[in-house]
Amino acid sequence: MSDKNLNNPDTNDLDRIHAAVVREKADLPAAGRPAPMWAIFVGLLVAVIGGGELGNALGYFNIESSPKLGMISDPRASAGGAGATLDPFALAMKKGATSYAVCGGCHQASGAGVPGQFPPLAGSEIVLGGTEQLARIALHGLTGPVTVKGQNYNMPGGMPPQGIAMSDGDIANVLTFIRNNWGNEGSMVTKEMVAKVRDTEKSRTTQWTMAELEKFAKANIPGDVPAGPGVPDPAAKK
Repeated sequence: MSDKNLNNPDTNDLDRIHAAVVREKADLPAAGRPAPMWAIFVGLLVAVIGGGELGNALGYFNIESSPKLGMISDPRASAGGAGATLDPFALAMKKGATSYAVCGGCHQASGAGVPGQFPPLAGSEIVLGGTEQLARIALHGLTGPVTVKGQNYNMPGGMPPQGIAMSDGDIANVLTFIRNNWGNEGSMVTKEMVAKVRDTEKSRTTQWTMAELEKFAKANIPGDVPAGPGVPDPAAKK
């Protein structure tokens, strides 16, 4: 035994005990051992599948009838769709109200426009005039001064053409909407009517001026008007 160990017998005993403890691993009780990975994976899989089946059974994943999501059926006219219950005029008004967002930034949600800049649509002679003129403005835009309800307007940059981004149906719906909102009342404009004007003016690449449109001011686009103002009530014929 070295002089160090002889002089420090307690230290020698502690070192040997500590080394023995380090070599030993405490036994975990059965309840404290971590679950194997395969068991965790199976449990998650069962939870996902079970949750999906439960949600489907309660109707939470049905986008047309979910009580939680509050979704509704597509309003566009189609077999069995909610739009199928609307007549053509009512459906055009419904869709036109949505598409009007493109126009509302200038003409305002109230249809009152902005004094000196953007003319009002409410009570406008142009809106309630001939549909030939109105469709051309919507398709190709308008530039230069315009007088509405006795007030002069000169839109900065003019009204941009909408025929590039919007379909014939979209434009027809918006025109029907503005002709029958804010106290206005006018006949319905159909996509077939807009298509006729688009085809007639297919070579035009510039905005209209009011002087150019004067000859169309009172002319209506030929075509059947399926519903709305100006269409006789079928019941009245009986």
